Amino acid sequence: MFIIEIIKTILIGIVQGITEWLPVSSTGHMIILNEFLKLNVSDAFWELFEVVIQLGSILAVVVLYFSRLWPFTGDKAHNRETWSLWLRVLVAVIPSAVVGLLLDDWLDAHLYNYITVAIALIVYGLVFLVLDTKGGKHSAHGEGISVKTAFLIGVFQCLALIPGTSRSGSTIIGALLLGLSRTEAAEFSFFMAIPTMLGASLLKALKFVLDGSVITGQETVILLVGCAVAFAVSIAAVKYLLNYVRSHSFKAFGVYRIALGIVVILWSLLRK
Repeated sequence: MFIIEIIKTILIGIVQGITEWLPVSSTGHMIILNEFLKLNVSDAFWELFEVVIQLGSILAVVVLYFSRLWPFTGDKAHNRETWSLWLRVLVAVIPSAVVGLLLDDWLDAHLYNYITVAIALIVYGLVFLVLDTKGGKHSAHGEGISVKTAFLIGVFQCLALIPGTSRSGSTIIGALLLGLSRTEAAEFSFFMAIPTMLGASLLKALKFVLDGSVITGQETVILLVGCAVAFAVSIAAVKYLLNYVRSHSFKAFGVYRIALGIVVILWSLLRK
């Protein structure tokens, strides 16, 4: 029945690839999805899988923005600009890296539940509605993103450690409040994801190994399939979000988050 597990993995990869980049919380969706499409794997492997599958999503951003992210071209001006971008990205991930390392086990033990996810979905949904009501068309006035602004966006990313908030949602909200345009906010959120998700994946993999867990051949296939599907779907999701925010607000995502949060609360009450 391994084919059934592969089908489940494909569906999970699709959800991961879509929700990782849209501000609707991929972690929240994965927690909910695990209730209905539970893989026949160990708990240790599932904890590894739901984080490492994000590597497929990371690769999608690297492929789409390779020319902008690669700092070793023959153009010196381009290289300086790229190194400057990477500096700001690395500064932006410092806050969440520090807080995440300190609180990782505590967060896993206390906040990964339906109620936390539901509350976070609804609260952030309301924030997106308020931001758009007040006019979400901010501008960076052509000045780009300063190191200070990058760090402050990184502080907002710390909120994403709470399941249901959304990493992209937290960084986009922070960027909008700090004066960036929607497109700039979305793109910088994409770039921040690369070191953030890579670090989180490496941390989970290290814990998996140190705990004495062993990955089986079938689990390896599941992980590779999940990453591949997440990569393919993420390509489409990133392009969709960039095209969408050029002419639309984030209000639709706010409505979706609130509706999903209510559904999660009702579901958690019914399963008691």
